[in-house]
Amino acid sequence: MLSSFLKHQPGPVRLPHIIRLSALAVGLLGLLPGCSKDDEPTTPTVTNPDRISVPQAAVHPEGVQWDEANKRFIVSSRTKGFISTVKDDSTFAQLADNANLISTIGVNLDAGRNRVLVAVSDMGANTARSTAATLRKRAGLAIFNNTTGALINYVDLGSLPGTTTYPNAANYPNHFANDIAVDKDGNAYVTDGSAPIIYKVDPQGVGSVFFTSPQFDPGTGFGLNGLVYHPDGYLIVAKANTGTLFKVPIATPASFTTITNAAGLSLTGADGLLLTDPQTLLLVSGSQSTVYRLNSTDSWANVRSTGTFATGATSPATITKRGNDAYVLYPYTATSPRFKIVKVSF
Repeated sequence: MLSSFLKHQPGPVRLPHIIRLSALAVGLLGLLPGCSKDDEPTTPTVTNPDRISVPQAAVHPEGVQWDEANKRFIVSSRTKGFISTVKDDSTFAQLADNANLISTIGVNLDAGRNRVLVAVSDMGANTARSTAATLRKRAGLAIFNNTTGALINYVDLGSLPGTTTYPNAANYPNHFANDIAVDKDGNAYVTDGSAPIIYKVDPQGVGSVFFTSPQFDPGTGFGLNGLVYHPDGYLIVAKANTGTLFKVPIATPASFTTITNAAGLSLTGADGLLLTDPQTLLLVSGSQSTVYRLNSTDSWANVRSTGTFATGATSPATITKRGNDAYVLYPYTATSPRFKIVKVSF
């Protein structure tokens, strides 16, 4: 953008000395980089700000979680791999890093166990860490201590037994660990966007293929994406390329059902999910630049839309709850000079 310049009128200047100096200062500020009228302030003046604009270049975060105890957001990085924190005043700090973190996607804060769980993949966005062996093959779960950032465990999901023996496995040799949900017992569930798999990692760090189904096949697009754990003992899982929602019981995953979209609403591009209460689900559609508020009154057999939030010219990714509010992540592109975390309003 072009900077704004002061316009000077012809004729003698008769302003007092102090006013002349003030005008000069304003003019000089208009010439400084990053001070154009289109830049957003990085330090909000209120708590729970409407938006936090983070001046960090090329981070491209995909996952976001609110950490109430420490009053900060936790974000991933598709291009750098490390895990970082963001305060309301835009302060950005690295929390954790590890050589296994090629691209970090979904993030889950298991606050009761003081753990940060991170889905790890490799689609080539992090050129510093991507290799021929990991490109489009990496699916991992990294678990860190939320206080110290120390690595607790790393589980290579893509090489688990069962990842090559399910029906149609030969058609989906690639892997992409996408999003994470944690149940009441501390078991983590991870979706694979490139293969029709939901993984499970128990509290001791033992991984397994939790469930796979031909209905989860990604086809030529991007398959399983966001998921959440419902306190009644099941997962709600989104499939991005079709916008389908599945209800998958923890105890009997083979009895999963497709949630009927009563309104016939298109949910293609479904990404992050957030359960704000047992009957209300927020769904982020990146391709539609929209956050949908969905409601069910029959234990998620059917769903209807009760509101939308348009994000504008961006592709929102994931969403997190902060008190009574929800905040959605705008990652922008891999080369963007900043990213934003924005309060959702219906």
